[in-house]
Amino acid sequence: MKNILSGDDLLKMLEALSNPYRLKIIAILHKKKEYVSQLARELGISRPLLYLHLQKLEDAKLINGHLEISNSGKAMKYYELNPFCIKLNGDFIAQAVSNLTIKGRKE
Repeated sequence: MKNILSGDDLLKMLEALSNPYRLKIIAILHKKKEYVSQLARELGISRPLLYLHLQKLEDAKLINGHLEISNSGKAMKYYELNPFCIKLNGDFIAQAVSNLTIKGRKE
């Protein structure tokens, strides 16, 4: 089976998953989409810190954010989990490494 992730994408995804807050965000979003203020309350962190974690997850294409307008007319930023499945094994990593960029060059 052909790997659709590049080595760079794999590293970005693994880096995004290497933080306990980001893992908790994924666990929350696995159940349902959630808006920023509620996520911050559930995690017990500030919204600015939460946005840093959300950006890392979004850059790795693990989550997706979008604005929705509430019944009261307030714009609310919601996030939801993108479906993903990573089966890490030697073959998968060997294929991903074949197109890995190291320090601005392909290896």
